[in-house]
Amino acid sequence: MAPTYDIERLLLAQPSTRTVAGVDEVGRGAWAGPVLVCAVVTDLSEPPAGLTDSKQVSEVKRGPLAAELAEWATGVGYGEASHQEIDTLGMTEALRRAARRALEALPVRPDAVILDGKHDYIGAPWPVRLEVKGDAASISVAAASVLAKVRRDAYMATIGCDEYGFAENAGYPSPAHQEALARLGPTAHHRLSWSYLDELPQWRHLKHHRDPLVGEGQASLFS
Repeated sequence: MAPTYDIERLLLAQPSTRTVAGVDEVGRGAWAGPVLVCAVVTDLSEPPAGLTDSKQVSEVKRGPLAAELAEWATGVGYGEASHQEIDTLGMTEALRRAARRALEALPVRPDAVILDGKHDYIGAPWPVRLEVKGDAASISVAAASVLAKVRRDAYMATIGCDEYGFAENAGYPSPAHQEALARLGPTAHHRLSWSYLDELPQWRHLKHHRDPLVGEGQASLFS
């Protein structure tokens, strides 16, 4: 099913709500690079054809669709948190900062936010409507998911480290990435608080141990 404006209209029916933003993130599970959040505001007009959850849009179609979305949306805001912020603050706080940066970058301050997922990492002062699989249900969230994916992928393709395959895997743990990491160790773009280092004895000494009161641990993804 294609995403709709049902959630946006439900929120806009409230007298205090004039503008709704859809928000989604990309890069949460990567081992390298930033986490990026996109916020999108629309005028409830018909979106470009083919819009859905970014994971359901082929790579060859995502770029052109993102270009259309950027022209079509009433407002688009991006925010990111670096791998250093993730290591220092933990993912939840890094996501919160990235999301606030994205919302503050919009040309108009939204009165409500539709956030993909089941955990509110944004918080006050924005009223947040959580929507599991929101990128498949809400047009504004779907747009945010595509724009975020295309923007972060493009950035990861520019940072080099060809042996790690960032242009193809965007910092996620593909087999080529894991092989290069085991052989060459982490780059300047890797998240050094991630538990993959626990399984690489020769590089384990590089692990960043953050204050447990600040962030949360990450489950091992190394295989």
